[in-house]
Amino acid sequence: MSHHDTVLDSEILVIGYKESGQKVAENLSVSLKPGEFVSLLGPNGVGKSTLIRTLAGIDEPLGGRVFLKGEPLSDLTPRERSRRISVVLTDSLPGAMLSVYGLIALGRHPYTGLMGGLAKDDKERIDWAIEAMGIQDLAIRRFGEISDGERQKALIARALAQEADVLLLDEPTAFVDLPRRVEIVNVLRELAYSQGLAVMASSHDLELSLSFSDKLWLMDFEGTLTTGVPEDLVLQGSVARLFQGESFGWDAESGGFRVHKTPARFARVSGGGEACYWARQALERVGFGLRDDDEVALEATVSSDANGVPLYQAIIGDRSKTFTNLGDLLAWIGRMDGAVSGHRPKYD
Repeated sequence: MSHHDTVLDSEILVIGYKESGQKVAENLSVSLKPGEFVSLLGPNGVGKSTLIRTLAGIDEPLGGRVFLKGEPLSDLTPRERSRRISVVLTDSLPGAMLSVYGLIALGRHPYTGLMGGLAKDDKERIDWAIEAMGIQDLAIRRFGEISDGERQKALIARALAQEADVLLLDEPTAFVDLPRRVEIVNVLRELAYSQGLAVMASSHDLELSLSFSDKLWLMDFEGTLTTGVPEDLVLQGSVARLFQGESFGWDAESGGFRVHKTPARFARVSGGGEACYWARQALERVGFGLRDDDEVALEATVSSDANGVPLYQAIIGDRSKTFTNLGDLLAWIGRMDGAVSGHRPKYD
């Protein structure tokens, strides 16, 4: 493997547990480039955390090697590794009484020596990391007093303070609400682009990873790691294969998960725009299959009035009615006393 355009890569890497010799995955050859944001995805228990710890030099590989800018990671001292690779893990949180500023300052430990005194350059880097994560108002607060999302930002700021070339994160958006997840992932991506960082983060949020990642690493229980551009992996079926289940699966056309259902009735929906899309979603959710021929129990046409308010015209048999919201449409279907499916579903 050529190392000239990568900052971190591996050759025939074998990961697992040194004490027992148990392998988790093998023959892993991956690479991270400067300015690249990569998401590591896979079910619980496949070894995502073990891979991150091995790439960071925390765990020793069972076989193969990891290289940092072409240099074997095993040849570097712990101090040298920590100056070049930053890691955010979920299994070790700092003391709750530590201030957020004090936590972030710990990121300068590889540079400050035994006495731990902060020079001007150290303080400037700490201030930059705090600003990069947008947590200036948290600096004087105690770590134990802030929210989960704020804690994650502080931990990432500590990693940024290390001034490393590589940033590895183990589920940085775990236990964080959706707006904060989007915010954190967007900040990580922008830092990769603006600072030339190589960033890799494990995640369970497939849809968010598809939207923000330059590449995906998909890890399965067979120890196989499939890598590529998100859209290619979707079109090749790799994403669907990894996340398929007996009752649900990934739908490449809609870009989301769908529950496998056998519809007892069908609807035809015509129109365009987001209102039509969500009308189709609503009807599928309550048990309709969608088709374009005339063999349907429900015909729905989506349009809008002069003010742009959506209009949903529904026809069942010889009965027709127009609604301005989907809740009323579904309630009307539920009151049709078997006109659609022979029983009365209740949606309202």
